[in-house]
Amino acid sequence: MLDQLNITSLRPGPSGNPSAPNAANVDESQATPYTRLPDPLVLKDGKKVTTAQQWWQQRRPEIVEDFDREIYGRVPKNLPKVTWEVTSETKEMNGNFPVITKKLMGHVDNSSYPAIKVDIELTLSTPANAPGPVPVMMSYGFRFPPGFRLPAPTAATPPAKPEPTWQQQLLAKGWGYAVLYPTSYQADNGAGLTQGIIGLLNKGQTRKPDDWGALRAWAWGASRALDYFETDKAVNPKKVGIEGLSRYGKATIVTMAYEPRLAIAFVGSSGEGGVKIHRRKFGEQVENVASAAEYHWMAGNFIKYAGPLTPNDLPVDAHELVALCAPRPVFISSGSPQVEGNWVDAKGMFLGGALAGPVYKLLGKKDLGTTEFPPIETALVDGDIAFRQHSGGHTTGPNWPTFLIFADRYFK
Repeated sequence: MLDQLNITSLRPGPSGNPSAPNAANVDESQATPYTRLPDPLVLKDGKKVTTAQQWWQQRRPEIVEDFDREIYGRVPKNLPKVTWEVTSETKEMNGNFPVITKKLMGHVDNSSYPAIKVDIELTLSTPANAPGPVPVMMSYGFRFPPGFRLPAPTAATPPAKPEPTWQQQLLAKGWGYAVLYPTSYQADNGAGLTQGIIGLLNKGQTRKPDDWGALRAWAWGASRALDYFETDKAVNPKKVGIEGLSRYGKATIVTMAYEPRLAIAFVGSSGEGGVKIHRRKFGEQVENVASAAEYHWMAGNFIKYAGPLTPNDLPVDAHELVALCAPRPVFISSGSPQVEGNWVDAKGMFLGGALAGPVYKLLGKKDLGTTEFPPIETALVDGDIAFRQHSGGHTTGPNWPTFLIFADRYFK
């Protein structure tokens, strides 16, 4: 990709280790080297957007084109058909809740290039006694290697009282849940770009600079899961939300921005490449995501902004990605800097939501209500953009109860 872009070297990203000589900046006084951000309500020709019609017909397509070309890549036009198969259906208990769980496999038509086989793995669980179709929250699920175990609590740490899982909290409301495994259809590494759904459509060849990266590919799989939900009588397809953490938090906001059928998004600690302002010099930077470890998430063109160009040259920024979700509700989640650390830049993610507000207001919705970063554990949930920084680590767990209060307004 560097050869295609005529780039010989890239700026290295800062380190997430606070004691490293090149540690990422965590000093708020040095976090804003930029003087302005792109305005989501100003057309490329300088005219102001003052009506919803202008947004939908003129400004929004401009923003989408910039994200497609420079940030996340273009989805190919010749997308293959996906045929869903229910591989098992079981009645089981989740805590005190009887559920019906279906394991599903989405078989991707690979007749255009049979050398690459692609299947989408998905599970769907709905309340066994539901009187009709139910809302469903779909989560991007991590796949851990065989034998992986989370670290056990130390002897000094008293065992925590078991809280209801996020799945049980959904079941308590009479809702269902689904888990989509994105690495089943697109690997989370650069070597995988000639395999999976991206490799299938490129017939095993390398990408062009504006081809889609893994985030758009993972979002494509979520859209195919929605296609299935529209055929399943247990699911209310008008009330399906999406949730993800970390790299899957990035995938969550990308999916919400590009998939209009989704009703709500719960974006967990998405950081750089997600809802964090790219131009902020705090925590993870553009240079980190453009590096050999993470570039596969993005379009090849994104790498330019860690080489001859800088984040200030980006034609768009993360608040405009949130704006693409309007008028639908988005909940932005972060953990505590003392526990999660500063890498994800909680304030940068807050600003990604706050600065999307003018578009929400133009479309008759409520914004975040403030541009002042709130104290930890303050729930900003009165508008259609919501934010809460919990006091835990790199997880959405402590924010599920607040998210469900927020989602209840839309799923009632």
